Amino acid sequence: MVRKQSDDEAPSASISAQAPGAAEKPAKAEPKQRSTSVVIFALMIAMLLAMLDNMIVGTAMPTIVGELGGLEHLSWVVTAYTLATAASTPIWGKLGDMYGRKGVFLTSIVVFLGGSALSGMAQSMNELIGFRAIQGLGAGGLMVGVMAIIGDLVPPRERGRYQGIMAGVMAVAMIGGPLVGGTLTDHLGWRWIFYINLPLGAIALAAITAVLHLPKKRAQGRIDYTGAALLTVGITALVLITTWGGNEYAWGSAQILGLGALGVLSLVAFVFVEQRVAEPVLPLHIFRNANFTLVTAIGFLVGFVMFGSTTFLPLYQQTVQGATATNSGLLLLPMLLGMLVVSLVSGRVTTQTGKYKIFPIIGGVLITVGMFLLSTMDTETTRFTSGLYMAVLGMGMGCLMQTTMLVAQNSVEMKDMGVGSSSATLFRTLGGSFGVAILGALFTSQVNDTMAERGGDKAAAITSGSAQLDPASLKELPLPIRDAYTHAVASGAHQVFLWGALISIIGAVAAWFVKEVPLRGAAPKSADGDQAPADAAPVAETV
Repeated sequence: MVRKQSDDEAPSASISAQAPGAAEKPAKAEPKQRSTSVVIFALMIAMLLAMLDNMIVGTAMPTIVGELGGLEHLSWVVTAYTLATAASTPIWGKLGDMYGRKGVFLTSIVVFLGGSALSGMAQSMNELIGFRAIQGLGAGGLMVGVMAIIGDLVPPRERGRYQGIMAGVMAVAMIGGPLVGGTLTDHLGWRWIFYINLPLGAIALAAITAVLHLPKKRAQGRIDYTGAALLTVGITALVLITTWGGNEYAWGSAQILGLGALGVLSLVAFVFVEQRVAEPVLPLHIFRNANFTLVTAIGFLVGFVMFGSTTFLPLYQQTVQGATATNSGLLLLPMLLGMLVVSLVSGRVTTQTGKYKIFPIIGGVLITVGMFLLSTMDTETTRFTSGLYMAVLGMGMGCLMQTTMLVAQNSVEMKDMGVGSSSATLFRTLGGSFGVAILGALFTSQVNDTMAERGGDKAAAITSGSAQLDPASLKELPLPIRDAYTHAVASGAHQVFLWGALISIIGAVAAWFVKEVPLRGAAPKSADGDQAPADAAPVAETV
């Protein structure tokens, strides 16, 4: 329901349907348009910070370890951030629904910037891990806050083009992260990979504070602390299983099995609690909507395939195709450009026509085809050929990345916009964690088997601890073993992409069952070019 705005309230920053007389007041329309542009720009910075910080650290890790020590805790610098981000995402979404999006989002920015400053000042590996966890807590609020605020500001009919821009920001972060991380580390020192967030975050903080105006809320119910704790424990257990399984501990070890049992019990208890509290942290009724459940599952599969493929493509390019670490990032450009272009096009088409079902279907097919094509690569595949295959995969991702978020938000009521956005984000994140873990286990197994087959026991011993060798270690190997390893990596990549193609088929089939429900706030253009009033209840009026 749209609340009438009083005369003393601040002008809206939303892009909602205009009232019939809006065309007679052009003087107010232009400032409102500029305000919205400023807000979207600030949201782009926030999304870039959250995504970039997860990609930027990798290239600086050797330098960090050299200064702080703690090599045995190296993986926790990344795991702490990922874990805190995943666990906090649904909680940030619910807090925004209960207490107002703006205040909660500003809080998440402050937490993120505080974690960034502390990470840059860390004097030991343990301190850095702890401060990275604080950073991750803020990042969870940044990602869900960006999508939920767009959901508040922009009617679904017009939302596709803005979410396409956010997909472009994600693509920039994925390819720019390693490059920026390496440049800052080499010229300014590793601490600047964290300090660089401060001026950018300050810009976003100032712009959001000054320009964004959303309804102030004060929920009557209490925060579901029990549900939040159980969900956090369950998510933590799942992420740790995917992080430690096959690396720190064997898949059948007591630690992994214990984490599995803890995760299952916590999530079962969580479902029990959520059915009995007044303000559940993750309302289960949103999953009764078939469209929401379908696109959430599709989002999980997209995360599974996307993060799985982007993890092993650079390794294939460096080992088999002889690319440097920097070049392997640039060689991902066809995939990322394909994702960016198609995201923008699909967003614009959705805005103009109100039709969106075709994009998940096409996306599912393209991802399946792209993964299958990548599975055909071997030691003789050229960079041009692999670039074409990656472009197909990227176009499929572009059809799905933001369309799934659009459908998820259109499938929940406005009061559940935060938890709807956070659920879609959470399942995509979990899909990525499972994709890297499961596909990584397949990759390692295939590499070890191929090394034993082509190089004998001596070659197999080289990769028994890890299936990945750094370029310096690879150059020191005898030529026959080096050749065996090249073929082993190609064979491992074949397994990863082939299984990715098979899993992608599930997403393609699920997309056929998505119903094309009319988008709320649809605002077709009238003959004179003005926007006609929306025939469905659009976003809440801002204050």
